[in-house]
Amino acid sequence: MTFALGQRWISDTESDLGLGTVVAVDARTVTLMFAASEENRVYASNDAPVTRVVFNLGDVIESQEGWSLTVEDVVDDSGVITYIGTREDTGESGVVLREIFLSHQIRFNKPQDKLYAGQIDRMDNFVLRYRALKNQFEQHKSPMRGLCGMRAGLIPHQLFIAYEVGRRYAPRVLLADEVGLGKTIEAGMIIHQQVLQGRAERILIVVPETLQHQWLVEMMRRFNLHFSIFDEERCIEAFAEADNPFETQQYVLCSLDFLRKSRQRFEQALDAQWDLLVVDEAHHLVWNDEKPSREYQVIEALAEATPGVLLLTATPEQLGHQSHFARLRLLDPDRFYDYQAFVDEEAQYAPVADAITALFSGEVLSDSAKQQITALLPEQNVEALLATLMGSADAETVAQARQTLIDNLMDRHGTGRVLFRNTRAAIKGFPARHVHLLPMAIPTQYATSMRVAGMLGGKLSLEARAIKNLYPEELFQEFEGDEASWWQFDPRVNWLLEKVKAKRSDKILVIASRASTALQLEQALREREGIRATVFHEGMSILERDKAAAYFAQEEGGAQVLICSEIGSEGRNFQFASQLVMFDLPFNPDLLEQRIGRLDRIGQKRDIDIHVPYLEGTSQAILARWFDEGLSAFGETCPTGRAVYDQYSDALIEMLASGDVTALDDIIAQSAQMNATLKAQLEQGRDRLLEMHSNGGEKAQQIVEQIAATDGDTNLVTFALSLFDTIGLNQDDKGENAIVVTPSEHMMVPSYPGLPYEGATVTFDRDTALSREDMHFISWEHPMIQGGIDLLMSEGVGTSAVSLLKNKALPVGTLLLELVYLVDAQAPKRSGIGHFLPKTPLRLMMDARGNDLSSQVEFESFNRQLSPVNRHMASKLVNSVQSSIHSMIEAGDKLVEAQVSQVREQAMSAMQSSLTAELERLKVLKAVNPNIRDEELEALENQIAELTQYIDKAQWQLDSLRVIVVSHQ
Repeated sequence: MTFALGQRWISDTESDLGLGTVVAVDARTVTLMFAASEENRVYASNDAPVTRVVFNLGDVIESQEGWSLTVEDVVDDSGVITYIGTREDTGESGVVLREIFLSHQIRFNKPQDKLYAGQIDRMDNFVLRYRALKNQFEQHKSPMRGLCGMRAGLIPHQLFIAYEVGRRYAPRVLLADEVGLGKTIEAGMIIHQQVLQGRAERILIVVPETLQHQWLVEMMRRFNLHFSIFDEERCIEAFAEADNPFETQQYVLCSLDFLRKSRQRFEQALDAQWDLLVVDEAHHLVWNDEKPSREYQVIEALAEATPGVLLLTATPEQLGHQSHFARLRLLDPDRFYDYQAFVDEEAQYAPVADAITALFSGEVLSDSAKQQITALLPEQNVEALLATLMGSADAETVAQARQTLIDNLMDRHGTGRVLFRNTRAAIKGFPARHVHLLPMAIPTQYATSMRVAGMLGGKLSLEARAIKNLYPEELFQEFEGDEASWWQFDPRVNWLLEKVKAKRSDKILVIASRASTALQLEQALREREGIRATVFHEGMSILERDKAAAYFAQEEGGAQVLICSEIGSEGRNFQFASQLVMFDLPFNPDLLEQRIGRLDRIGQKRDIDIHVPYLEGTSQAILARWFDEGLSAFGETCPTGRAVYDQYSDALIEMLASGDVTALDDIIAQSAQMNATLKAQLEQGRDRLLEMHSNGGEKAQQIVEQIAATDGDTNLVTFALSLFDTIGLNQDDKGENAIVVTPSEHMMVPSYPGLPYEGATVTFDRDTALSREDMHFISWEHPMIQGGIDLLMSEGVGTSAVSLLKNKALPVGTLLLELVYLVDAQAPKRSGIGHFLPKTPLRLMMDARGNDLSSQVEFESFNRQLSPVNRHMASKLVNSVQSSIHSMIEAGDKLVEAQVSQVREQAMSAMQSSLTAELERLKVLKAVNPNIRDEELEALENQIAELTQYIDKAQWQLDSLRVIVVSHQ
């Protein structure tokens, strides 16, 4: 390297320093001053990591005074360069600009500028960048975007609902699947799609207080959506950042009680402007014409102010038709304005259901069925479709005609667009429950402490006394002190030890109400029998809970038993286990259902055993009998349990507090009668048509197949590992489909998107991710992949490279230039541009004559024939052929124009056919199904107009390039 005072150089390792000037040279060192960043660097003269900056004819350069010059001549005077040319602002020609007066701020953003300045990247980085652009393009175009990356099994009805709703503008729907069918997952998938499409940037989830933690974990673990729980304490903390605490976070989770009790917080939440509101357990919103509840009014106000609304309830209409109407009214008050009109309209749905049932059966339609279908679709010519059904067409044509008729009839069904309801009766795949009630004699130690507690507990409320009596081990410890080892004599513990030893090959989930009980049970198992058990309770951090759950999930060397406090029955999926032990019983049938729901879920492969050990003559015995005989709550799902409980809870509390069971048989008989009546109403109220619409049928199966086909994508694994390597992350293969990824000291950036400071264990396998919640499930949608691709683009990784092609069929020195252009429509994410015209890479392979060979030279196979070149040699090569590269880029720029026009036309055509067809369909439907909202039609019309403009103005730019030189060595 030859240095001279006044020369301009750029740092190879710190390109953000700007343009450096040589300010001192001696025999061994050179000093560069980087004025833009006010930094000096001293390098060894013979090995400095810097590149000489020389501009060429035609380049536009900027002076320190801010004016620009188009270079027309380059003069070298003793190693220092002077540029001569025309000033862009004044048009004056013959202007002289010495290199020492070049702007210090010059950055080499264009790939060709970087190439000429010697900022040449590694060949594998160029390859990684091109693959990133290709994969990002394919992901944006995929109709399954937002559904592939969640940590959840591929359950057809869930995916169908999410697919149908998640793509809508500001969806407003009621998700009303029965318990255990996955409403939370459906809501999460809808949220995820809306976020990825840019349609929902601010989201508020309102849930009962007991479910806050479950939602937090579900959103984070399954969808990588990080919500913040807001309570009074959090609002006070956030006040330092903003007047309205709800504006400090994009994704907020809070309890309905919190908003109901504080008018100030409710008004702040209302003012915070959300894109999407999600309300769980919406059946608690009580409404009647005269006096709606405060909870209902809170949600009504939020729903009016928010474009998208998702309501979740396991009991839509069966436990009160009027409150079902009230929830629909929250979604669309213009459509559901009068209760009686709603009732009258619903009566008309029976013929639709009959017609669809006839079509579903696949049998020959009767004349009356054909007349009915024709009457139900008056605006459509159904004669041709019916003729196809009755004719001799091939099976596929007949199936298509049948499906078209079914789809059209479904569309006309009144609440089909706003209400989705699946039942266990309609969805197969649930395990059988085997219930084992295990009465045990009460130890004398407990009998004594309970008798004393009864004498001393006069000041406690009935409910407090009732709850106290459910946990005799706590009463015993109160009197005997914390050191008292109740687990040495409790028969439930002795039984549990024997059960665990007898089921050595099975995983056993034990749930107790209290964290203290869970901790002492683990101690008992460990100290008395050396059994591997782990604990899961509310005092642990999420990370600690993950580790405990992972230890339990581990097949070899993992814990045989997981002992949870009540919180363990929220939000976690332990369906790899089939043995459930209820060490005690909750006072609430909803909590009981939640406990069983950890194992009894769709996707459970085995029947489940539910063991209920209880002490005779105690409150536990009363509850066990009432749950079993009054509700059948152990043996089957109990959607009616809460209503029965509300009716008889006072009588139960009285019994649990006093121990007087004289009325127990009566209460059980009355509860069983009420339960049977409500269940009959549920069955009567089953809407066959709604269920047919909600489970998605064949369409749901197709969605599952499409997503399953992308699972195990080796392309993703290869890309992710290369990406992590390029950014500088450590990777350690742990076997069992797992890799540990940790930050290193040599990372390109201080922190990596989506990767915790301490690192993470990742898997690319869906089944592994489902059984190991401590692992990240890596998909194309995961923040570590999305964020990594964004990082590659923003840091300019791989924009210029040089490679050798060893091919004796071509003359030595033959020059090829690989150009990657990017077509980009500058449009907001929420416009939906990503689906029709995402950033589109176009690849050209130019020869020296200006011909494009890309159609004959496929990227991956060609890349395998290339060899890398070291940076020093690459710079020399580029300097020797710089003028040829210039002309090849110019030729490429002309050729790419035609391709860009084609990309615009294809995007415009796809957008018009997709959105215009949907708009026309909705307009036709609006005449027969009032569930089509005017806002939806307006939004579609506006979207078409906006996208037409954005696509029309789409621009292109050269993103990256690779110089390829033929060699025979």
